[in-house]
Amino acid sequence: MLTKILKIQQKLSPNFRKVIANIFWLMADNVLRLGIGLIVGVWVARYLGPQQFGLLNYSVAFVGLFSVFAKLGLDSIAIRELVRNVASGNEILGTTFILKLVGGIISFLLAIATILLIRTDDPESLWVTGIIALSLIFQIFDGINLWFQSQVQSKYVVYAKNGAYILANAIKILLIQAKAPLIFFAVITLGEVVFSALGLVIVYRLTGHLFKTWKFNFPLARDLLKESWPNILTGFSIAIYMRVDQLMLGSMIGDEAVGIYSVGVRLAEIWYFVPVAISSSVNPAIIQAKQEGEESYYRRIQKALNLVVVLGYALGIGTAFLAKPIITLLYGAKFIDASAVLSIYIWAGVFVSLGLIRAIWITTEGMFRFGSLTTFMGAGMNILLNFLLIPRYEGTGAAIATVISYGFSDYLVLLIYPPSRKIGWAMTRALALDFIISKLPFFRRED
Repeated sequence: MLTKILKIQQKLSPNFRKVIANIFWLMADNVLRLGIGLIVGVWVARYLGPQQFGLLNYSVAFVGLFSVFAKLGLDSIAIRELVRNVASGNEILGTTFILKLVGGIISFLLAIATILLIRTDDPESLWVTGIIALSLIFQIFDGINLWFQSQVQSKYVVYAKNGAYILANAIKILLIQAKAPLIFFAVITLGEVVFSALGLVIVYRLTGHLFKTWKFNFPLARDLLKESWPNILTGFSIAIYMRVDQLMLGSMIGDEAVGIYSVGVRLAEIWYFVPVAISSSVNPAIIQAKQEGEESYYRRIQKALNLVVVLGYALGIGTAFLAKPIITLLYGAKFIDASAVLSIYIWAGVFVSLGLIRAIWITTEGMFRFGSLTTFMGAGMNILLNFLLIPRYEGTGAAIATVISYGFSDYLVLLIYPPSRKIGWAMTRALALDFIISKLPFFRRED
């Protein structure tokens, strides 16, 4: 058996082995974070209780909106330029660093000004949010992460970030044992970002790189910003998708509702790395099939859609029966209302999975404006539905709003817009369990 493995390994090209190793390190990063995050997260939630845990999550979600502006939409563009122009790497890194520094400082000031306006009578909220908002400035060191990604050397990033993650979670456990107040958990939330930045600096230096070689290039900065603004808008829409429910719930109902809601959401989203891995794996095959012809292209898309939908259905149905026991076992009776949120929000995963396959289709077809427009529309619908549903149904209303808005932007819009209707019908087949309904005359492949 070992001989066969060695022979297969020898047949693989060095570049392919490098890519596989890179994927392994990224997956290891996700699995480690998933396990530690779940265990310590449950412990922190039980210790703080719904109200304080809700305030902590509200602050994290609030700062998350401003992190989009701190990053300036530069990440994917900087990686592309680092791959294309290795010789100009120091200028790209130096320019990106300065731009993110300016963006981080401005975003921090905007976050502080905004929280002062909306929570003037809540000093604890101001302090917690203000401390976490400092992380916007320390995100500038993610430029080092971009360099290692461009060189397909993510293991160094995993070393740094996982070291910071483990250290931060160990400190959280100590804080629980010491019966520390909420403000200390805000500090360690910031601390994780600081530890990560220090780790990136250390691995960058240990691999033989020097910061003094970084240079700022004004024409390059202008070009990068000119190209990055659509990414900022798209990123902000995605951030609204991911954060606005907690922000609106906190503003309209209270922090305790956010604490209960965030528990349900966290458990519902815990499996998302699976469809991400599936979409990443089928991406090259779908792109290649496009060159072979439309029939092969859409057949592979259909298979991918069928797979993620079946997984989503299985989890959704299973969660419907197990939501209450899971919440009670992990978080206790104080968070029992999160079971209703979990049993509803879990279905958003079906449309999130469809959206990941849709993203491959959008990239292959070059329909980026359409993708951005549907994201904006979904974000707008999410806000509107939250306004309508949260006052009456609280956390469950926010969960319903999220599922409907995801379904609208990742599925229904594709049926409405003629150029995307073909993949919309492919999604319909998947949702209707294609291997069953494909024999019906009105669902034949040629339509």
